[in-house]
Amino acid sequence: MIRIWLAGLLRRRGGRLLAVAAGVATAVALLAALGGFLGATRATMTAQSVRGVTVDWQVQVASGADARSVLTTVRNAPGTRVALPVGYAGTSGLSATAQGTAQTTGPGMVLGVPAGYRSAFPGAIRVLAGHGNGVLLAQQTAANLHAAPGDTVAVGRAGLPPLKVRVDGVVDLPHADSLFQTVGAPPQSQPTAPPDNVVLLPEGRWRAAFDPLAKVRPDLVHDQIHVRRSHVLPHDPAAAYTAVTGSAHNTEVRLAGAGQVGDNLGAVLDSARSDALYAQMLFLFLGVPGALLAGSLTAAVAGAGVARRRREQALLRARGATAGRLLGLAAVEAVVVATVGGAAGLGVAALLGRTAFGTAGSFNTGWALAALAVGAVIAGAAVLLPARRDLKTSTVVAGRTAVEHRRVPRATWWALAVGLLAVSLLVFRITSRTNYALVLAPEGTPTLSVDYWAFAGPALLWTGGALLTWLLMDLVLRRGRPVLARLLRPAAGPLSGTVAASLSRQRGTVLRAVVLLALATAFAASTAVFNSTYRQQAQADAVLTNGADVTVTESPSATAGASDAARVAALPGVRRVEPLQHRFAYVGPDLQDLYGVRPSTIVDTGRLQNAYFSGGTARQLMDRLNQQQDGLLVSAETANDFQLHPGDRIQLRLQDGRTHQLRPVAFHFAGVVKEFPTAPKDSFLVANASYVARATGISAVGTLLVDTGGTGQQAVARHVRAELGPAAHVTDLPSARMVTGSSLTAVDLGGLTRVELAFALVIGAAAGGLVLALGLTERRRTLALASVLGARGRQLSGFVWSEAALVALAGAAGGIVLGWALSQMLVKVLSRVFDPPPASLAVPWGYLGALAAATAAALAAAAWTAVRHARRPPLTELREL
Repeated sequence: MIRIWLAGLLRRRGGRLLAVAAGVATAVALLAALGGFLGATRATMTAQSVRGVTVDWQVQVASGADARSVLTTVRNAPGTRVALPVGYAGTSGLSATAQGTAQTTGPGMVLGVPAGYRSAFPGAIRVLAGHGNGVLLAQQTAANLHAAPGDTVAVGRAGLPPLKVRVDGVVDLPHADSLFQTVGAPPQSQPTAPPDNVVLLPEGRWRAAFDPLAKVRPDLVHDQIHVRRSHVLPHDPAAAYTAVTGSAHNTEVRLAGAGQVGDNLGAVLDSARSDALYAQMLFLFLGVPGALLAGSLTAAVAGAGVARRRREQALLRARGATAGRLLGLAAVEAVVVATVGGAAGLGVAALLGRTAFGTAGSFNTGWALAALAVGAVIAGAAVLLPARRDLKTSTVVAGRTAVEHRRVPRATWWALAVGLLAVSLLVFRITSRTNYALVLAPEGTPTLSVDYWAFAGPALLWTGGALLTWLLMDLVLRRGRPVLARLLRPAAGPLSGTVAASLSRQRGTVLRAVVLLALATAFAASTAVFNSTYRQQAQADAVLTNGADVTVTESPSATAGASDAARVAALPGVRRVEPLQHRFAYVGPDLQDLYGVRPSTIVDTGRLQNAYFSGGTARQLMDRLNQQQDGLLVSAETANDFQLHPGDRIQLRLQDGRTHQLRPVAFHFAGVVKEFPTAPKDSFLVANASYVARATGISAVGTLLVDTGGTGQQAVARHVRAELGPAAHVTDLPSARMVTGSSLTAVDLGGLTRVELAFALVIGAAAGGLVLALGLTERRRTLALASVLGARGRQLSGFVWSEAALVALAGAAGGIVLGWALSQMLVKVLSRVFDPPPASLAVPWGYLGALAAATAAALAAAAWTAVRHARRPPLTELREL
């Protein structure tokens, strides 16, 4: 009997089975593909984090310990590839005579670097001029001393004669922050900036010069062991972090107090594991709703034929079929649907993984099995559970009834919908408050925690919105039949009352189509808006960090000015150049970065956003600086620390260009700046460049922001390097985009975006067209009877098109409102992903237009097919039914 039943299903209901299997395939493919993305993202985060570390460990040798013994222990530690000793010594100051003038600097640091250091730790030292071996000066030190290769520099030693050395090269130290860290100190105790004056000496020469100093001033001299570790790590950043920190702790135990490990590799993996959790949150917030929607669509497709299935089941029961046999037949149908849909879904996921995510995300066995399990659950819920429910609750006579009876929604359903939306709003208010963090990473704690209550907001909004849409549409169909009849008269003519009555009487399929279309539209719209906003803010983050398409940064004491800006402006591909002063100023006892700007042009070249400022838009505050020459914008932290109010007089201490001494300069508090190109995240100041130049007698600028029109940034950067020479540090936007912000924003979400939006488009079109088509198929008998009673083809067409228009308008209206609310909520709840926060959502009108067109086309195709059937001879149609 099972074989006969299955053959009959394939022959008579093959299209419906394929539609149900397609719904299962959509859910399986979406989950498996996004699972592949999640695995690829985690592996990418780990690889990028590890790649960005030059020195994995800096082992600080304890005072009085044997440095050679520590070196041996570290070299013998499992996983160590290279370990080299580096000496650190403090200098009382540097001096040099170059270009006919004598220059002197303040205290600094002298490093003793062993042979082979540059090859063992590539990227730690970048040669700018001269040779990479011998006596090397850091770039800013060379600028401070006006020194170049071949010049002689005197290195001060406390209580000892100065050491005179001949400069062999000028270098850049890209990772100076970690190179000069205080090993073992908490983050708040770390130096705010690396030393300005740095000299690198060969190890032997350093030992000869500073071993005597270590005897009289051991506080100024210490040793470190720089270590390169094996990078064969687990793909998951959390697992990699656990492995790396475990190795560091094991080495510290072996050292028995003789040394302390500064784990740079663990530090970056610590940040990456937090970002990996955010990637998982993205999957849950954006992927799971799509899978649930695909499951609902599958259930709706299967449920569209519930009346016919109930009649067939009643006929079999009347002919002696037992409940067990009927459940067995339904189980066979569910297995066929799950098998076909699961296989098709995995095939689509594998294809998407290779084309959208690359080989790393081509397939993930664990996620594939989980997706198959979800597909099986969907198939069982859509096919097997309704059959079991009908056997339990429906009699043979009730099962043969053709008219659908529905209970009128009670007031409790309205209360439930309002309650869900109210609780969703409450959760949203809590999760979007100041300093809220979805992923918590307590300092010093090896584990992370996720505030899963944040899921409640979107989930409750989704559920409450769907329920409210269903209740409103049900109310319109039940109570608004006269109004609905008048609205349908242009399309249905004299049959408008009949059409309205039919829709009201058999409103189950209409409600399913409207609610599913609204949810599909909301899913597609919210996903598209979130992805567009993500791309917009990832670009803004890169611009904020780099400063412009191409940024030229020189030492704060350099004399770059209008001539350098003119030279850069004349290069091919450059649209305009914005000079930016970078000075340092004392606010009370605090030393902060000061940026002098041209208020009339900085907004466009620096791409300043209104979200960067408080108390006005970007243009309003820049206009204020332009009109009030001594105006000063301060960071929010500074304004809070010093309790500043608009108009307050602020006394800053700036270096005078003539006396080279600090002198007070008066400013007036004009507003708050939260973010600024190239500025640090915490405390900084923004002022009018012309006023700063007049007050200090220094017109030099420290940074040039180069606008290329968004194209050819890397080519322009090469031209700028060739024009200005190695002393200028040049960065371009494409390179900065790969390393700005968290490692999450460095991950390319283009593949995920294409997959999500493609699935959303398919689900949206299917939710409208497929469900409507199946509903109209169920009404073929009604249309045939209307034709027998004398209805003309145009009137029957109006019947069909009226229902299609009702589904389209009601579903689109509900989807737009719900999609807008979900978009706002997603961006707020996932605010940690956006840095800086968006001033407004980015709406992808092109994609939304494509979604509307696809949905309208699917609805039109379904209606046109139903009209063709309605125009067939009624007796032929009734005979087939």
